Amino acid sequence: MLTRRHAAGLALLTPGLFAKTAPRIAAIVTEYRHWSHADVIVGRLLGGNSANGRWHAPRTRVVSLYTDQVPQNDMSRDLAARHGFRIFPTIREALCDGGNKLAVDAVVLIGEHGNYPFNDLGQHLYPRSELFHQILDVIESSGRAVPLFSDKHLSYSWPKAKAMYDRAQKLKVPFMAGSSIPVSIRQPMLQYPAGTKLQAALALGYGPLDAYGFHTLEVLQCMAERRGETGVAKVQMLSGPAVWAFHDSTEGAWTRPLLAEAIARCATNTKLPANQAKDPVVFLVHYRDGLKGAAYLLNGIVSEWAFAGQANGQIQSTSFGLATKGRPLPHFDGLVSCIEEFFITGRPTHPVERTLLTTGILAAAFASKQQKYVVVETPELAISYAAPKNPLIQTA
Repeated sequence: MLTRRHAAGLALLTPGLFAKTAPRIAAIVTEYRHWSHADVIVGRLLGGNSANGRWHAPRTRVVSLYTDQVPQNDMSRDLAARHGFRIFPTIREALCDGGNKLAVDAVVLIGEHGNYPFNDLGQHLYPRSELFHQILDVIESSGRAVPLFSDKHLSYSWPKAKAMYDRAQKLKVPFMAGSSIPVSIRQPMLQYPAGTKLQAALALGYGPLDAYGFHTLEVLQCMAERRGETGVAKVQMLSGPAVWAFHDSTEGAWTRPLLAEAIARCATNTKLPANQAKDPVVFLVHYRDGLKGAAYLLNGIVSEWAFAGQANGQIQSTSFGLATKGRPLPHFDGLVSCIEEFFITGRPTHPVERTLLTTGILAAAFASKQQKYVVVETPELAISYAAPKNPLIQTA
């Protein structure tokens, strides 16, 4: 996905002009159409990104592609003809570039968008786990581990997500995952120093429960982890009137100033009372070290993400900005910059454990919904990790 200005510049380029030493990338995607995640991520790997408002030429080379589905508005066939990469009918062939052994230096897995079913809870059953294990089958048989990035949460299923993580660890595959929101522009800039002890943390978001619920939880987690992560003890989902019953209760009193601060921070604030949100939802996250976390989805009140936290008795907040004049979806510029850095160095720019834990929180929230919104104990989420020291956060 490119602006006209960037596209005009790229028209002068040919695949042969890319440095032959640039890492060779295989892209494994569910579908490749306009505005799909394949478009906005692989498109930037092909044509460059504009992290921090300045265009950067590609530092890697996409050499092969596998698409699990091919819709009528597929873009990949035309892009292959223009950029010189090859499309293969299987993941093994894509990773081997048509040969008999692993022939790429890194893999990007994008299991987002496509004609896949939902279950009764509203989870989108993308085959991320199934595609991931096919990738690792090739890596394992080759005896050579290469960096692997997986877009968004690992799976709708906690057992599947944990199996993905465990297998990558066993094979010593450099593994990074997650979405574009944590590297988005923050207005105003807010990043807690490592080791900051938070008393309370709240994220605000919108959108569908599964896809955007993950984004909202990721906002919460990328801020909460600054204290030094030790995991989550229990999770509960509330919806509808129960959201406001909690919010107005003694138990939920801690969320009231934080939610008001987060709503006020949003440029998309409709000025309507929060309790007029359509189908409101809150995820209540009880961390093992005592931190209280909440993630509200308030459709009709805001249409962006924000965070408010309390540390040392002081409340601070920020919005995770998505709109930049003249540049659509700038948050994906930052993400692709991180992916390229990971593919070149082999070192994740942020720990995959963040995505594993956030995946588990969301899965537990859906389990709470399935059990009529009870509190779900999560001993499996005793996941400890250190937050990145100097993560990329876009400033423009």
